[in-house]
Amino acid sequence: MSKKDVRVKRELEKIMKQPPAGISLCMINDSISELRATIMGVAGSPYEEGVFKLDVTITDRYPYEPPHVRFKTPVYHPNIDNNGRICLELLKLPPSGCWRPVVTIEAVLLSIQSLLGAPNPDDPLMENIASQYRLDKQEFERIAREHTLQHACQNRPNPGNSLKSENSVDHDKTPTEDTSSNPSKRKSSDNEDNEDSAKKLKSDSQQTNVK
Repeated sequence: MSKKDVRVKRELEKIMKQPPAGISLCMINDSISELRATIMGVAGSPYEEGVFKLDVTITDRYPYEPPHVRFKTPVYHPNIDNNGRICLELLKLPPSGCWRPVVTIEAVLLSIQSLLGAPNPDDPLMENIASQYRLDKQEFERIAREHTLQHACQNRPNPGNSLKSENSVDHDKTPTEDTSSNPSKRKSSDNEDNEDSAKKLKSDSQQTNVK
């Protein structure tokens, strides 16, 4: 296991044990370099009812260069373009950005979550949306809310955080029992997800030790 993989594995284990509110992360096809993040919209913002999926790609130079993060869920936002690209200083190397090797994937996701709740119209990717935000914020919020309801509120997953690999269940395609009103069932499901992830990470550690 490379130093990069060891670092990412350690970060995943931390998120699994202490998941940040409204954020989940999992491996795609058991790859530690291809991750799928889910961010819940910030309360009080036009995105609060939304569940937003993002692709997180870890490069071989991580942590000396930032991960590549892109929204899969369409977002109406001045700092997120139609291709899901994000304008955020933390995702850029100096001098134009402020990425540092000590920054973690968790910190990146938390910053993106904050950006959803507090757009920065002074550094936009979408000039027309930024202009609307500055000149008619009420109309911006109305459109952003409608856009969120259309694209990010379908098949809302359980709010629990897990690191289960996405090759096991695709919640967008597979009907599942609604456990949102049953905390005991939701907790059991979340625990099973965490156990699956722990087994995968433990297996990787054992293989590394053998080598």
